[in-house]
This record gives sequence, structure tokens and C-alpha cells, in this order.
Amino acid sequence: MAKNLTHKILEAHLLEGRLVPGEEIALKIDHVLLQDATGTMAMLEFEALGIDSVRAEIAVQYVDHNILQTDNKNADDHKYLQTAAARYGLHFSPPGNGVSHQVHMERFGRPGKTLLGADSHTPGAAGVSMLGIGAGGLDVALAMAGYPYYLPCPVVLGVRLTGALPDWVSAKDVILEMLRRYNVKGCVGKIVEYHGPGVKSLSATDRETIGNMGTELGATTSIFPSDENTRAYLQAQGRGDQWVELSADEGAEYDENDSIDLSALEPLIACPSSPGNVVTVKDVAGTKVDQVIVGSSVNSSFRDLMVVAKIVEGRHAHPYTSFHVNPGSRQVLGNVAAQGGVISLLHAGARIHEPGCLGCIGMGQAPGTGEVSLRTMPRNFPGRSGTKDDKVYLCSPETIAAAALKGVITDPRELGKEMDYPRIRDPEKYRIDASSIIPPSEDLRGTEVVRGPNIRPLPLMDPLPETLRAEVVLRVGDNVSTDTIMPAGNQVLPLRSNIEAISRFVYAQIDPEFYSKCKAVGAAVVVGGENYGQGSSREHAALAPRSLGVRAKIALSFARIHKANLCNFGILPLIFKDPSHYDLFREGAKVVFTDVRSHIERGSVEIPVEVDGRTVVTILQVSERQRRHLLEGGALNFVKQQLQAGAGSS
Repeated sequence: MAKNLTHKILEAHLLEGRLVPGEEIALKIDHVLLQDATGTMAMLEFEALGIDSVRAEIAVQYVDHNILQTDNKNADDHKYLQTAAARYGLHFSPPGNGVSHQVHMERFGRPGKTLLGADSHTPGAAGVSMLGIGAGGLDVALAMAGYPYYLPCPVVLGVRLTGALPDWVSAKDVILEMLRRYNVKGCVGKIVEYHGPGVKSLSATDRETIGNMGTELGATTSIFPSDENTRAYLQAQGRGDQWVELSADEGAEYDENDSIDLSALEPLIACPSSPGNVVTVKDVAGTKVDQVIVGSSVNSSFRDLMVVAKIVEGRHAHPYTSFHVNPGSRQVLGNVAAQGGVISLLHAGARIHEPGCLGCIGMGQAPGTGEVSLRTMPRNFPGRSGTKDDKVYLCSPETIAAAALKGVITDPRELGKEMDYPRIRDPEKYRIDASSIIPPSEDLRGTEVVRGPNIRPLPLMDPLPETLRAEVVLRVGDNVSTDTIMPAGNQVLPLRSNIEAISRFVYAQIDPEFYSKCKAVGAAVVVGGENYGQGSSREHAALAPRSLGVRAKIALSFARIHKANLCNFGILPLIFKDPSHYDLFREGAKVVFTDVRSHIERGSVEIPVEVDGRTVVTILQVSERQRRHLLEGGALNFVKQQLQAGAGSS
């Protein structure tokens, strides 16, 4: 039977279950990726397991989010991560070396391998035909310990590409077209597999852009074939011997199908404040632009920066538009410099920052009050930039360059009246310097792990009681992101390894009294709408509420990673059986989950909930494994019990 590429890779890594959509499967994980915003907690969780060393094929700790060292906290955490990486056998990529997705693709990515990352944009690994999946830190810590990764078997959406991109249109416009069609939740529970004759027109870094932002569709991940373009990229990185050809069988079938004629695309842009709010650039042309940023988490490759450098060469940015460049890696910056791009950017008035996430996660580069910011970044959730009521648009490097020069949103095709479109080819051989990455070695295994004063032990999680009595402390609407639940930015992120401190900021954007309300009621419930918990994989959006006493979240639907994180930390992820019951759960309502432990133990899907004396039915759609985690108060409790039982029986 002809197989699609997704099923080929899944079958090669399948440890438990069947490839039937919706059934839980367990996958062997080859590579593990951590970054510092989530990696400190993941490393603490790994240490709590009591395992002596990493058991994954390759594990890499990147420092790319919290690189601003405004006081001791970030620097202390960086030292903790470096010494822990040395002690337990991880590669360590220090601050300034680059964004995890970009550097992993350059130095470690291999076709056909699986990658689990404590970052929701790990699917950018599709650029080298690697099945990259974003997950919460605890799932990644367990993968580091050699455990499989569990998830519902995804539906495979096959997207057939034909044609080739016209001038002034690039890979960003491909994924924006997907977002225009599917919005931010249309691909939940799906893997998007791109195939067809149009694939050969996209470079490896083009594919990384599309895979990276596939996360914003709600997709589990995305995948491309491994072909001559993949081989050319790996050869240019000095790793051509790691290339293997991978593709779907001729006649392979998909659970769902779509198609895109690349030649018919035009420049697109996501308007405030959702990646799914996509229109054509010409629809919003003329809007005054105060700030533009190219690079960071996506569109930070050599090609993306170099095309901007060539467009602005010999010109200068508009005097009222601030022009920023965030390289994806030290290697990218070095190669752009080697081809004269840095001089062009500097002479055009660009502020070139050190490689890292920066403004994408609200670490600097916040726009001013009422200002419009155009960014190549993957997200524009409200306030994510660091500015309340921000006006952030997402677009291609070409559209960024046009706005930088004109001072208003401009269809980049208008520049075609003034110049030829600069089609950029990746170098046949990149200038490579991997010396900043510290590899694991036996000599480093004796390193003492250094813990600064801001690194605190994980909070204790008590098991689920037989009957749970709680109060609704907050009710929110649709598409609430983990940025809204647990904000990022330079005030909050440095507290990532101190749950007691960071918990004071939970839901602060919506309800500044959330912390005190939780403390007052003891056991709390949060009620949400559709796609609750979209966006970042940050498990702090589950762990911090749990530390405040949140024991259940009841919503119309959940985003994949956040739902898994809730189970990992013993928070019941319940869905309204009757959506109209959402209106019954007002703030202050008294909620009783009678015999909830018994219901979960016997596998009940329908969980009765009494709200202000009226009983309604909610749905618990979790695996048997997740039920055990919920009963024990979290996955870490359950796994530690398993490890202790194993040690006792040996």
C-alpha cells in the first residue's frame, strides 16, 4: 500500500499504538531541543527524576529567549543551564549563538529523525525533513530520560504545491495563505504534509519558514520531502553525508487534501491581533508604519536577511520608521556580512541586534504607544510585543523592506517599478563556525551544577481528591493564548525558574486580581471558550496556575500542547458537553466535582459537575495514561513512583 511521508516516519518511530487518527500513540524521540524560557523548568524536572544522564540520541540546550541580562536572574539561569548541560550530557548553545530552530537545523537536523522541543516552533525542522514537534517542558524532560512521547495520532493533511513563487512573493506568503484558509485552529490534531511538483521550487530555509509558522494553524507539525534541495543545504553546512532521500510513495493517500498554486499567490499580511487575521498587503497599503523587524524566530535565515539587504542597498529607511534586524544565528550574520549585506543594512539605517528571539517574545523592541509594527515573526497576540494595545502585523521580508523604505505598508511589487527583484541563492558552502557550541564529554560530567538564588525547587503537587470543591475565579472567551495566561517580556521571563514569583503574573493582563482571588478560594476553576491555550508551549501557563490552586479548566475546546500540559500538572481539562452551559459558569460560582476521582479511575468520559446547585455534564477526553497522571496530581509524581518502584524491585 502506498504510504505518505508522515506515516513512513511515524511507523519508523512507533513504540505503542496504531496509526489511527485520534488513538494515542507513543513515539521514539531521537533529538531533544530546549530553550532557556522553558528549559530551566524542564531541566529542573529532569533532575527531579533522579536520572544520571540524558538518554536521547542528541539533546541541545539553547539560550535564545532571555538573553537580556538586566540583573542577575538571567545570567544566573544561563550558568545553571550551562553547568546542568555539562553534568547531564547535553550540547550547550550560549546566548548570542542563535535561535534554537535556526541553529538546530544548521548543526544537527537530519531527514527522517524525530525532534521534540520545549518550544512550539520546533516544527521548523521541516526544513530538513525532520518531524519536529513542540511540547511542554515536562514531556521534553521525559524524552531526555528516554521515555517515548505520547500524543493522539494526527490526521494527515496533504497539501499539493504546484508552480513557483512569482517575484516579490516568498515562503512567508505560503504559510500566510494557509492561515487565511484555516485560521488559528483549523489544523488542530493534524500534520500538514507538503508534496507535489511545486516543492522543488522551495529551498530548505523556505520550508523552515512554512513549517515554523504551521504551529499557528494549530498543527501538530509539518513535513516536506527530503530531496535535492535538502541535500544541497546539508552539503553547504558540511553535513552532506547525513542526507537521505525521503518522499511519499507515488499514489499515497491523505486523510484530507488541499492544494496551492504558488504562482497565483500575492503578498499577504496578518493584521492585529492574530496570525489568522490575513489579508492581502494591498488591502492595508498606505497605513503608516513606525517600526519594522526582520528576523527572530522565523524568517531569520541567510536568504531572508540578504533579500532585505539587497532591496535596501544604496537607500535609507524612512526617517520615521525604526528598522531592526534580528539574525537567526551567528552563522547567518557571518554569511550575510561575508556577502556585503551587513554594510547595506547599516547604511540603510538598520539596527542589527545579536542573534536571538528578542522582540518576538517581548524582550525589547517594544513599539511605542499607538505605533504600528511590521514583523516577520510568527505571532502577534495582543500585548505579546511588550506594549499594551499594540498594533503588530506579520508579513514577509520583502514587505518589511518595502515598508522600511516607504514608511507605510506597501505592496512590495510596487518596488518592481524601481528595481529588479533580487532572487537570493543560499551559499554553496556556508562559512561555518560551530566553536561556540559546547558538546557533551566525559570530562564535563563532573561539573557541579550552579544554582542562583532565583532557581527554586518545583512546587509539590497533591493527588486528586475524591470530591473536589472549588470556585470559578475567571471566565474568558475564544482563542486565549498562553501569552495571555502567562505573559512573557523582560519583567516576567526572568522569573521562569521561580514558580512562586512568576505565579503573581498569571492572567495579569486580563485580571490583575487573579493571584489574590486564587489565594482566597483555595481550589479554583478557570472557564474558557474555543481553542483555549493556543500559542506557545510554555508549561508555566499550566504549572503556575496549578501552584495557585487551579485544579480544573473547563472550555469549549483546548489547544493541543496546553491540554497536554494541564494533564502533566494535574489540572482537569474538561470540555462542555453542551456549549450553552458555558454561561452558567460565572465568576464566583461554586463548583463541586462529586466522586471525581472514582469517575476518572473507572474511565468515565462524562464527568458531572455541580455549579451553584445545578448539575451539568462535562467531557474528559484524555488517554488512560493521562488519567493516571491526573489522579496522582501530575505526570512527574507518576513517573517518580514508577522509577522508585523499579528501583525497589531490582
